[in-house]
Amino acid sequence: MNPGSEVEQKAPSMPKLALGKEEKEGAGTTPAQQPEEVEHFQAPQEGAATERTREQQRTHGLFRRTAQMVCMFMKRMREEETSVMGTVVREYPPIFKTKTSAALLDMLVQEGPCNPKQVPAMVRYIHQWLMANKWPEYNVYRLLLDLAEAQPADVVMALLRVAPSCDRAAMAMWKNIMCSCRTAEPAMLILLDVLANWPEQSTSTADGDCKAVLALAATVVMWKILQEPCIPHLMSVHFPRLIAHLLSQVLSSTLEMPEAVHTFWKGCQQQHGLSTNPNSFAVQTLKALLCQWHYKDVVVALEDERAWDTLLCADTHHCAVGVLASEMPHACITLCSKIAFHMLGLLGKDMPYWDLATMAFLVEILERLAWNEWHERVLDILSKNLQSECRERHRLALRGLVVLGKNISMAIRMWGLHARLMEILRENDSDVVNMSIILFGCLFPYNGTKIETPLALKLADMLLPLFDNDDSEVQLRSMFIFRDMIDFSSEMIKRALKKHVCRSLLPLSFHCHDENQRMAKVSRATLHSSAMLLQRKDLLEVLQLEQIWSFGMVRTAQKRRIQAGEAARAHCSGRPVLAAWSVRPRG
Repeated sequence: MNPGSEVEQKAPSMPKLALGKEEKEGAGTTPAQQPEEVEHFQAPQEGAATERTREQQRTHGLFRRTAQMVCMFMKRMREEETSVMGTVVREYPPIFKTKTSAALLDMLVQEGPCNPKQVPAMVRYIHQWLMANKWPEYNVYRLLLDLAEAQPADVVMALLRVAPSCDRAAMAMWKNIMCSCRTAEPAMLILLDVLANWPEQSTSTADGDCKAVLALAATVVMWKILQEPCIPHLMSVHFPRLIAHLLSQVLSSTLEMPEAVHTFWKGCQQQHGLSTNPNSFAVQTLKALLCQWHYKDVVVALEDERAWDTLLCADTHHCAVGVLASEMPHACITLCSKIAFHMLGLLGKDMPYWDLATMAFLVEILERLAWNEWHERVLDILSKNLQSECRERHRLALRGLVVLGKNISMAIRMWGLHARLMEILRENDSDVVNMSIILFGCLFPYNGTKIETPLALKLADMLLPLFDNDDSEVQLRSMFIFRDMIDFSSEMIKRALKKHVCRSLLPLSFHCHDENQRMAKVSRATLHSSAMLLQRKDLLEVLQLEQIWSFGMVRTAQKRRIQAGEAARAHCSGRPVLAAWSVRPRG
């Protein structure tokens, strides 16, 4: 067999015509057509069957010269790039529209890059060749997959740098990468890392290229892939992480718009006719993602509640996230837990308002999920936000703590928040006060032994005015807590509370006749505990005969007599008159 024919069999994609006639025709137009130093080889020794023939020498020399030409060309092309993000596409028909260039790609990959530094340049070469050849005659995608399998980070980052706005050629490359079982997983993970780093990520490739890649460029790639009829299955695996990153990007792009992002976005608008702002585009991508995975009802529900518009404002972003969380469990509870897990993973980043959005999501789904392994971390987040002066933050924190407080171990651990909870009892917001009282109701039965006398007296002072609050729920819950203090406190605290208990008798007796039967029942029960503590047999008899109205009349008359007596004594002594709000307890 002729040795030359053996060479042709090994590299069938490098036809002689492609390397001969076409290269000669383009000799005057290629940018790297300069005299090259060609390595000289010794003539093969006679009888040595393993040495190269003269034809092999010519083929190798031709390959070497062409490879040197491509390397020089790619270096010059990179030097001539003037666009900030490389959105301007340059065409080089003298080299890219020849069969020689396609055959060269095949040979380069078959030989394998002798140095990883060559991979980014080869990715750029494939992209430019596809831009110049709309209907490629050679299967360059196989070559791309070989590179992506060997050096996934270099391929992904190089492709994002050379075509960040995802043009026609780049989209063809992405489709092949994302639909191949060899390359899809590592490529997706790298894209997600870029997507999570707003506004840009600087990852050096093997050739030393450190140019920043915008997170918005990765979003454009995701958006383009979602428009394809056949979506890679891998995207469903990473669906929760995509949701978390897109919610984060909506917020980040609402808060800040660096100049590099602004310039890049102008190019994307011209090329794809996209939305006015990057945050609107991220919302558009989020909607497309939900619809592709059959959550269109969630998209419609958020539209009805105008949550998509709310998502575009930094001050109301968390409200929209809460609406999304409240709708998602109807579709899939497991999915919600995974989304929350990835949202928690983003808390370490310096993103204002993101902790508020994460907390809003957690609070909405916390009650539906058994998150024993997450309780510690969630408790830390909620406790931190409860100390905030922002009313919205401690409102959300209270909602979450109320859910956690149902767990005995969590209720014991939350006792350290009692001081802050008592401060909240002074606020005018009935919802916030109500949740604070609910928390005391969860904490008190398991932490009653930790209450000291000053704390018990202070809490009683805070609760008594709430018996006449405008909100009936606040009234009821304050009576519950007051009764628990009477029933479960130590003897020393009970003695200290007698004065406060006396002050509670009259308002409780009035509420015993409330039209709200639940209010009347709770008032009677609390009044009974008070009578037991004060050892008031007369009051217990009245309660037993259900003649509480008479006790109220007697009590009012008794208060008037005490006030009159104190007024008389004050008049004789010349002291100012003080209103008597309570009756001294017996004993």
